[in-house]
Amino acid sequence: MTYESDSIDKKRQRYDKWSRYTVTAFGGLVLITLVVLISHLLTQSLPLALLPKIQLEKTYGLPDKHPIVANGDIFSGQPMIVKNGPCRLALMNVDNRETFLSLHNFTRPCDHELAAISLMGENALVDISSSGQVRIVFARGLTYGSRIQGASRSNQQEQSDRRLAATSPSSVSFSLPVQVWQNRKRWHVELSSRWAVAKVVTDEAVFVRWVNRKDPTLRIDKQFEEAQDVVLLPGAEMMIVEQNNELTLMSLNGPPQPLGDVGDSGTSIPLSKRVFALEKDRTFLLVEGETNSESSVSRWVLQRDERGLTFKKTYSIALGKQVRVLDVGEHASGNVLVLLTNQSSLLFVNRVSGEIVSQQSIAHQVSHITWFGDRIFGYDNNQLYIWRADHLSGITTWRSLFSPLHYEGYSEPDTVWQTTSASDFTEAKFSLTPLLIGSIKASLLALILAIPLAIGAAIYTAFFAKSRLRHIIKPAVEMLEAVPSVLIGFIAAIWLSPKAEQFLFSFAFFLMVVPFVLVAIALVQREVAGYLPSKIRHGAELGFAIVGVFVLGFVSVEWAPFWLESLFGLNGYEILAAESDSPIGKTTIVVAIALGVAISPSIYSLAEDAISGVPDELKFASFALGATRLQTLMYVVLKVAFPGVVAAIMLGFGRAFGETMIVLMVTGNTPISSWGLIEGLRALTANLAIELPEADVSSAHYQILFLTAAILFAFTFIVNTVAELVRKRMRLKG
Repeated sequence: MTYESDSIDKKRQRYDKWSRYTVTAFGGLVLITLVVLISHLLTQSLPLALLPKIQLEKTYGLPDKHPIVANGDIFSGQPMIVKNGPCRLALMNVDNRETFLSLHNFTRPCDHELAAISLMGENALVDISSSGQVRIVFARGLTYGSRIQGASRSNQQEQSDRRLAATSPSSVSFSLPVQVWQNRKRWHVELSSRWAVAKVVTDEAVFVRWVNRKDPTLRIDKQFEEAQDVVLLPGAEMMIVEQNNELTLMSLNGPPQPLGDVGDSGTSIPLSKRVFALEKDRTFLLVEGETNSESSVSRWVLQRDERGLTFKKTYSIALGKQVRVLDVGEHASGNVLVLLTNQSSLLFVNRVSGEIVSQQSIAHQVSHITWFGDRIFGYDNNQLYIWRADHLSGITTWRSLFSPLHYEGYSEPDTVWQTTSASDFTEAKFSLTPLLIGSIKASLLALILAIPLAIGAAIYTAFFAKSRLRHIIKPAVEMLEAVPSVLIGFIAAIWLSPKAEQFLFSFAFFLMVVPFVLVAIALVQREVAGYLPSKIRHGAELGFAIVGVFVLGFVSVEWAPFWLESLFGLNGYEILAAESDSPIGKTTIVVAIALGVAISPSIYSLAEDAISGVPDELKFASFALGATRLQTLMYVVLKVAFPGVVAAIMLGFGRAFGETMIVLMVTGNTPISSWGLIEGLRALTANLAIELPEADVSSAHYQILFLTAAILFAFTFIVNTVAELVRKRMRLKG
């Protein structure tokens, strides 16, 4: 007998030992998974905290000391433009042995003027004859013919060249007045997608001719007497005129506008050397102050006001004494500006917030810089330097993520999330504020709707209902917790949203009136229940409440709108539509209704367990002291169960904040920084589901999305942890 008992004990100990090992192993696996998840979130978003830096990658010296006229992305086959003699421009690139080859020689008579310009990163050559005939030819079309005449190339390379040549913009030709051109002191040509603009400076005036690229017969001439200089902004169809040391903004069609809030404009530096227009000409940088004094650079953005289109100053960056900006480089897809200074340094600036994020010294002084991909090309005379820029997503700052900023086209600073664009050289708007507002207001409103329903039901089934009724209601409500959120979102999107325009005002009326109806039912239900059979008398209050709610719902939908319009002349739909620019079916209230339904079972289940877990001895002691059931509920049961109820509410809030499918399917996913309940929204979770599959890996957009995921994880983790700590602390106090 003793031997059998010892054998059973040893077997039981073995089972316990292996069970402990198994549970510990799976518990450790959960912890490892959590650590891996957190580590992945942090490593993906960590590059946002790294400062941009550069590293010299290549240095080239051009043969025969030919000066560089315009940069080109030689790594992608785009040639640079070099002055190859007094009457010739050459298109040059490097071969596999990194030797410069001439792809095309653009030779003209020596009485012609030649120059190179750039549009959206693409180079073009400008040829003006002695009689003022202007011809603009894009370099892409010139290099195709020379390539197929050179060394043997594969069919795939030739087809690629033909596609490039086919997509090359057509040449532009127009004429300038002969007398103006022959009296020129200096000249300049600019391009936009619509206009070709030529500026000719003479002793008497500055002449500007605008030519429509699609219809060259459409010309607009402007002449400015006694003007010191004119800066062309063809993308904005404007000019900046410096006259008598004052700057004026001239539109093609509108009246002149003084460029207000300009610092020291009476400087010896020409205006064309102080204004750096970014691509598309919707933003320009203006250098203010003399070289030997405190200088600064200000950003001006295009916006519309009561006067029409104009430029407004948004910020100013102090540069210091004897610091002058020589050139500005603009990244095509990020909010990165690089300012080249005369101190042999590059300033990395967030173009929207105006913060200098990093300053990098360069060993070689250059006069011009250009962005191509993640490389910065700089040149001075016949020397070309190429730096590779790393950690460009570090240009993102806390201010750019959470503070209102002044974007192009906006009249006032705003918090905007807009990451997609149809073209390059467009500001990316990475403000997380509208996403946080959307998540918080949807979660809070859903909680406000769910708390009375869930806590009220928990109180009824745990304290008032008979045991038999409780065993029916509780499993039925908890079964709703197993309903997938995608199904709730689908029902809300298909049925609730289309009905919202008709029933949302009725629902608001229902919410305001239902407390009074339930109080009235509670006052009369005892007397009415006395006339019912004894078998159904107890629990009849639930039936009365359900009938009353359904009757009120019918009245709210069918009669309430008609009564309000008849008595007060109020139209519910017109009132709601006037308060919002969003579709009524995509507003916060509709989302909150669906979200409240989804989180109610979770709150109910936890709260019901907390209330039903109050010891019966406490209830009986309260009854023995003469307390009524309501007094016992208020001062004994709820006080003891309060920690569990609070934990249930906080866990419900965490569930609502982390919900994805409902807010994704029901809302219009419009990121609006508004706390209005009849405005649209976009939540953090929905934004991740929408944009993460389409984001470029390792881009700033991709890393900011991982930052939002880390914020979401941290928020839900903190809420759940605080809920547990509050529950334990309040239970110890109780």
